[in-house]
Amino acid sequence: MSSNFFFKKKNIKINKIFPKIKFINIFTINSVKPLEFAKQNDLTFFDSIKYKHEALNTQAGACITTDKLANFLPKNTQIILSKNVLLELAQVLKKIYPTADIDYPDLSLKNPSKKNYKSVKFGNNVLIGKNVKIGRDTQIGSNTILEHNVVIGKNCILGANIILKNSIIGDRVVLQDGCKVGQKGFGFIPINNKNIKFPHIGKVIIKDDVEIATGCTIDRGSVDDTLIGKNTYLDNQVHIAHNVQIGSNCMIAGQVGFAGSVKIGNNVSIGGQAGISGHLNIGNNVKIAGGSGVIKDIADNQTVMGYPAVPFKDFIKNWKK
Repeated sequence: MSSNFFFKKKNIKINKIFPKIKFINIFTINSVKPLEFAKQNDLTFFDSIKYKHEALNTQAGACITTDKLANFLPKNTQIILSKNVLLELAQVLKKIYPTADIDYPDLSLKNPSKKNYKSVKFGNNVLIGKNVKIGRDTQIGSNTILEHNVVIGKNCILGANIILKNSIIGDRVVLQDGCKVGQKGFGFIPINNKNIKFPHIGKVIIKDDVEIATGCTIDRGSVDDTLIGKNTYLDNQVHIAHNVQIGSNCMIAGQVGFAGSVKIGNNVSIGGQAGISGHLNIGNNVKIAGGSGVIKDIADNQTVMGYPAVPFKDFIKNWKK
């Protein structure tokens, strides 16, 4: 969800963004949020029947959607029809959050003040932006950069050469050398031989007792947030795209890649170099073998293998053939 990491234009009314639409209720836009989190002064979007349940129950003041999907929205949600929902959304986000489509450098970076961070230990050449909060007894390695408004909990260990932006980190989190967290995701709309950049206004939330090994990249959310649950461990060079949500107590081996908006349950184990396609739901207690390609949802308590990933018993039968 949106946060104070991005500059938002003030007092933007819904009819100013969509001047061709006659609104029954004209409101000042508080934020742009997913269907399930949007309130009466928020704008949302609905572009796939997969999110029918969230649409039926949304409290959003207005929703960008298609003619075919509009009937699933509540009567109190004002409808904004579009032939290309994501393109319309990208253009709207750019108007409301004009700096969220590019990761501009944080020019407020300075050496940390010992007065402000009395119990924190810093290596050489650490730089910190405005309003950064760091919990007691945290250690931060050399050449690490913490951009504006980042929050880090207590007793954390951050290695060297880390860049951390648009993120909220819990207690006792370990980030090893070279991790990049909170950067803009891979989001754009190709149209008429031109790529329209999709602004990303979400953040990264990392819960308590997470350990993330060397060289991992974790993108911030686009409209929702990217989330890593408690006590989850990531091996080296794992990539997590925008809006991915990973549960608690998960073990993810090296070079696993998650496409955008994947939801992973609790106690999930994933072997090295597996790939998870976007917008999938992976249940609790799932095991995914190394090198597998997951292209559809997986229910709880399943073990899968291969490309496309199938139940382990089916894979063995086909392999013996």
